[in-house]
Amino acid sequence: DVATRALTARMVDAAHLAEAPAGARVLDIGCGSGAPACAMATSYGVDVVGITTSAVGVETARARAASLGLSGVSFEQRDGMANGFPDASFDVAWALESAHLMRDRPALVSEMARVLRPGGRLVLCDLLRFREIPFAEVRDRRVDFATLREAFGDAHFESLDYYVEAAQSHGLEVEVADDLTEATLPTFDRWRANADLHHDAVVELIGVEGHAAFVRSCDILEAFWRDGTFGYGIVGARRPA
Repeated sequence: DVATRALTARMVDAAHLAEAPAGARVLDIGCGSGAPACAMATSYGVDVVGITTSAVGVETARARAASLGLSGVSFEQRDGMANGFPDASFDVAWALESAHLMRDRPALVSEMARVLRPGGRLVLCDLLRFREIPFAEVRDRRVDFATLREAFGDAHFESLDYYVEAAQSHGLEVEVADDLTEATLPTFDRWRANADLHHDAVVELIGVEGHAAFVRSCDILEAFWRDGTFGYGIVGARRPA
Protein backbone atom coordinates (compact mmCIF):
# COMPACT_ATOMS: atom_id res chain seq x y z
CA ASP A 1 0.00 0.00 0.00
CA VAL A 2 2.84 2.40 0.83
CA ALA A 3 4.53 1.77 -2.51
CA THR A 4 1.27 2.08 -4.42
CA ARG A 5 0.53 5.44 -2.82
CA ALA A 6 4.06 6.67 -3.57
CA LEU A 7 3.84 5.59 -7.21
CA THR A 8 0.40 7.14 -7.63
CA ALA A 9 1.73 10.38 -6.12
CA ARG A 10 4.48 10.44 -8.76
CA MET A 11 1.91 10.03 -11.51
CA VAL A 12 -0.33 12.69 -9.98
CA ASP A 13 2.61 15.10 -9.90
CA ALA A 14 3.49 14.32 -13.52
CA ALA A 15 -0.13 14.88 -14.53
CA HIS A 16 -0.31 18.14 -12.51
CA LEU A 17 -3.66 17.04 -11.13
CA ALA A 18 -3.35 19.34 -8.12
CA GLU A 19 -3.48 22.25 -10.58
CA ALA A 20 -6.28 20.83 -12.72
CA PRO A 21 -9.19 23.22 -13.28
CA ALA A 22 -12.72 22.28 -12.32
CA GLY A 23 -14.18 19.91 -14.88
CA ALA A 24 -10.83 18.63 -16.11
CA ARG A 25 -11.18 15.23 -17.78
CA VAL A 26 -8.86 12.27 -17.23
CA LEU A 27 -8.77 9.15 -19.41
CA ASP A 28 -7.57 6.17 -17.33
CA ILE A 29 -6.39 3.56 -19.84
CA GLY A 30 -6.38 0.03 -18.49
CA CYS A 31 -8.28 1.13 -15.40
CA GLY A 32 -8.38 -2.27 -13.72
CA SER A 33 -10.89 -2.37 -10.88
CA GLY A 34 -11.20 1.43 -10.80
CA ALA A 35 -9.22 2.26 -7.66
CA PRO A 36 -6.92 4.94 -9.17
CA ALA A 37 -9.81 6.54 -11.08
CA CYS A 38 -11.93 6.80 -7.94
CA ALA A 39 -8.98 8.14 -5.96
CA MET A 40 -8.30 10.84 -8.55
CA ALA A 41 -11.93 11.92 -8.61
CA THR A 42 -12.14 12.00 -4.81
CA SER A 43 -8.87 13.81 -4.17
CA TYR A 44 -8.75 16.25 -7.08
CA GLY A 45 -12.32 16.75 -8.24
CA VAL A 46 -11.56 15.70 -11.82
CA ASP A 47 -13.92 13.78 -14.07
CA VAL A 48 -12.46 10.39 -14.92
CA VAL A 49 -13.34 7.96 -17.68
CA GLY A 50 -11.77 4.56 -17.10
CA ILE A 51 -11.46 2.08 -19.94
CA THR A 52 -10.53 -1.58 -20.01
CA THR A 53 -11.10 -4.52 -22.35
CA SER A 54 -12.39 -6.54 -19.38
CA ALA A 55 -16.15 -6.67 -18.87
CA VAL A 56 -15.53 -7.92 -15.32
CA GLY A 57 -13.22 -4.97 -14.71
CA VAL A 58 -15.88 -2.51 -15.86
CA GLU A 59 -18.51 -4.12 -13.63
CA THR A 60 -16.18 -4.10 -10.62
CA ALA A 61 -15.07 -0.50 -11.19
CA ARG A 62 -18.64 0.74 -11.58
CA ALA A 63 -19.59 -0.95 -8.32
CA ARG A 64 -16.64 0.68 -6.58
CA ALA A 65 -17.60 4.15 -7.83
CA ALA A 66 -21.23 3.62 -6.85
CA SER A 67 -20.26 2.52 -3.35
CA LEU A 68 -18.32 5.78 -2.95
CA GLY A 69 -21.16 7.89 -4.34
CA LEU A 70 -19.00 9.26 -7.15
CA SER A 71 -20.87 10.80 -10.05
CA GLY A 72 -17.89 12.17 -12.00
CA VAL A 73 -16.40 8.75 -12.70
CA SER A 74 -17.48 6.37 -15.45
CA PHE A 75 -16.12 3.12 -16.85
CA GLU A 76 -16.43 1.68 -20.34
CA GLN A 77 -15.27 -1.43 -22.14
CA ARG A 78 -12.89 -0.01 -24.77
CA ASP A 79 -9.46 -0.76 -26.19
CA GLY A 80 -6.60 1.59 -25.30
CA MET A 81 -5.04 1.00 -28.72
CA ALA A 82 -8.17 2.31 -30.47
CA ASN A 83 -10.23 4.10 -27.84
CA GLY A 84 -12.82 5.74 -30.12
CA PHE A 85 -12.97 9.06 -28.25
CA PRO A 86 -12.91 12.37 -30.17
CA ASP A 87 -9.66 14.23 -30.73
CA ALA A 88 -8.64 16.69 -27.99
CA SER A 89 -11.29 15.48 -25.55
CA PHE A 90 -9.20 14.96 -22.38
CA ASP A 91 -6.83 16.98 -20.22
CA VAL A 92 -4.88 13.94 -19.03
CA ALA A 93 -4.25 10.53 -20.62
CA TRP A 94 -3.16 8.17 -17.82
CA ALA A 95 -1.79 4.62 -18.22
CA LEU A 96 -0.73 2.91 -15.00
CA GLU A 97 0.94 -0.45 -15.62
CA SER A 98 -1.19 -1.35 -18.62
CA ALA A 99 1.09 -0.63 -21.60
CA HIS A 100 3.01 -3.92 -21.33
CA LEU A 101 -0.23 -5.85 -21.93
CA MET A 102 -1.01 -3.99 -25.18
CA ARG A 103 0.72 -5.49 -28.19
CA ASP A 104 0.61 -2.32 -30.29
CA ARG A 105 2.43 0.22 -28.12
CA PRO A 106 2.80 2.74 -30.98
CA ALA A 107 -0.99 2.76 -31.31
CA LEU A 108 -1.41 3.19 -27.55
CA VAL A 109 0.88 6.24 -27.38
CA SER A 110 -0.65 7.66 -30.56
CA GLU A 111 -4.14 7.35 -29.10
CA MET A 112 -3.07 8.89 -25.81
CA ALA A 113 -1.57 11.87 -27.64
CA ARG A 114 -4.53 12.20 -30.01
CA VAL A 115 -7.14 12.68 -27.29
CA LEU A 116 -5.13 15.35 -25.42
CA ARG A 117 -6.30 18.94 -25.47
CA PRO A 118 -3.71 21.73 -25.88
CA GLY A 119 -1.83 21.90 -22.58
CA GLY A 120 -2.93 18.36 -21.70
CA ARG A 121 -0.58 15.75 -20.31
CA LEU A 122 0.27 12.13 -21.02
CA VAL A 123 1.44 10.09 -18.01
CA LEU A 124 2.60 6.50 -18.40
CA CYS A 125 4.10 4.25 -15.75
CA ASP A 126 5.15 0.73 -16.64
CA LEU A 127 7.60 -2.14 -16.57
CA LEU A 128 10.60 -1.57 -18.84
CA ARG A 129 13.19 -3.48 -20.83
CA PHE A 130 16.77 -2.23 -20.58
CA ARG A 131 18.49 -4.56 -23.03
CA GLU A 132 17.73 -6.72 -26.02
CA ILE A 133 17.44 -10.39 -25.09
CA PRO A 134 19.22 -12.61 -27.65
CA PHE A 135 17.28 -15.54 -29.08
CA ALA A 136 19.75 -18.01 -27.57
CA GLU A 137 19.05 -16.61 -24.10
CA VAL A 138 15.30 -16.76 -24.66
CA ARG A 139 15.69 -20.39 -25.72
CA ASP A 140 17.88 -21.27 -22.73
CA ARG A 141 15.49 -19.56 -20.31
CA ARG A 142 12.29 -20.69 -21.97
CA VAL A 143 11.02 -22.22 -18.72
CA ASP A 144 11.45 -18.87 -16.93
CA PHE A 145 9.64 -16.98 -19.68
CA ALA A 146 6.85 -19.57 -19.73
CA THR A 147 6.45 -19.11 -15.96
CA LEU A 148 6.18 -15.34 -16.35
CA ARG A 149 3.58 -15.78 -19.07
CA GLU A 150 1.60 -18.17 -16.87
CA ALA A 151 1.64 -15.74 -13.96
CA PHE A 152 1.14 -12.42 -15.77
CA GLY A 153 -0.12 -13.10 -19.28
CA ASP A 154 1.35 -12.13 -22.63
CA ALA A 155 3.45 -9.13 -21.56
CA HIS A 156 5.94 -7.20 -23.69
CA PHE A 157 8.23 -4.47 -22.36
CA GLU A 158 9.68 -1.41 -24.07
CA SER A 159 12.53 0.85 -22.93
CA LEU A 160 12.22 4.22 -21.21
CA ASP A 161 13.77 5.84 -24.27
CA TYR A 162 11.13 4.21 -26.43
CA TYR A 163 8.28 5.92 -24.58
CA VAL A 164 10.14 9.25 -24.52
CA GLU A 165 10.73 9.14 -28.26
CA ALA A 166 7.18 7.95 -28.96
CA ALA A 167 5.72 10.88 -27.04
CA GLN A 168 8.02 13.33 -28.79
CA SER A 169 7.10 11.90 -32.19
CA HIS A 170 3.52 13.05 -31.55
CA GLY A 171 4.56 16.60 -30.75
CA LEU A 172 4.57 16.26 -26.96
CA GLU A 173 7.17 17.87 -24.71
CA VAL A 174 8.62 15.33 -22.28
CA GLU A 175 8.76 16.68 -18.73
CA VAL A 176 9.44 13.50 -16.74
CA ALA A 177 11.46 10.39 -17.63
CA ASP A 178 12.48 8.61 -14.43
CA ASP A 179 14.00 5.17 -13.91
CA LEU A 180 12.29 3.66 -10.85
CA THR A 181 13.96 0.26 -11.05
CA GLU A 182 15.85 0.50 -7.76
CA ALA A 183 12.84 1.91 -5.94
CA THR A 184 10.62 -0.95 -7.12
CA LEU A 185 13.04 -3.79 -6.34
CA PRO A 186 11.50 -4.47 -2.87
CA THR A 187 8.22 -5.30 -4.65
CA PHE A 188 9.17 -8.94 -5.08
CA ASP A 189 9.84 -9.54 -1.38
CA ARG A 190 6.46 -8.00 -0.59
CA TRP A 191 4.74 -10.13 -3.22
CA ARG A 192 6.28 -13.33 -1.85
CA ALA A 193 5.28 -12.37 1.68
CA ASN A 194 1.71 -11.66 0.60
CA ALA A 195 1.52 -14.91 -1.33
CA ASP A 196 2.57 -16.74 1.83
CA LEU A 197 0.29 -14.76 4.13
CA HIS A 198 -2.76 -15.31 1.92
CA HIS A 199 -1.77 -18.77 0.69
CA ASP A 200 -5.13 -20.49 1.17
CA ALA A 201 -7.17 -17.66 -0.36
CA VAL A 202 -4.89 -17.46 -3.39
CA VAL A 203 -4.96 -21.22 -3.93
CA GLU A 204 -8.76 -21.13 -3.80
CA LEU A 205 -8.75 -18.49 -6.55
CA ILE A 206 -6.04 -19.74 -8.91
CA GLY A 207 -5.07 -23.20 -7.68
CA VAL A 208 -1.88 -24.66 -6.26
CA GLU A 209 -0.05 -24.45 -9.58
CA GLY A 210 -1.09 -20.85 -10.07
CA HIS A 211 0.18 -19.92 -6.63
CA ALA A 212 3.48 -21.72 -7.26
CA ALA A 213 3.91 -20.02 -10.64
CA PHE A 214 3.39 -16.62 -9.04
CA VAL A 215 6.01 -17.27 -6.36
CA ARG A 216 8.50 -18.53 -8.97
CA SER A 217 7.79 -15.47 -11.10
CA CYS A 218 8.82 -13.22 -8.20
CA ASP A 219 12.23 -14.92 -8.11
CA ILE A 220 12.61 -14.68 -11.89
CA LEU A 221 11.64 -11.01 -12.08
CA GLU A 222 13.86 -10.06 -9.17
CA ALA A 223 16.82 -11.67 -10.97
CA PHE A 224 15.97 -9.74 -14.13
CA TRP A 225 15.72 -6.51 -12.11
CA ARG A 226 19.12 -7.16 -10.52
CA ASP A 227 20.95 -8.05 -13.75
CA GLY A 228 19.70 -4.98 -15.61
CA THR A 229 17.32 -6.73 -18.01
CA PHE A 230 14.01 -5.39 -16.76
CA GLY A 231 12.96 -2.51 -14.56
CA TYR A 232 10.38 0.18 -14.05
CA GLY A 233 9.87 3.79 -15.03
CA ILE A 234 7.56 6.75 -15.56
CA VAL A 235 7.16 9.17 -18.45
CA GLY A 236 5.23 12.43 -18.36
CA ALA A 237 4.72 14.68 -21.38
CA ARG A 238 2.71 17.78 -22.28
CA ARG A 239 0.97 18.86 -25.46
CA PRO A 240 1.95 22.48 -26.11
CA ALA A 241 -0.87 24.94 -25.52
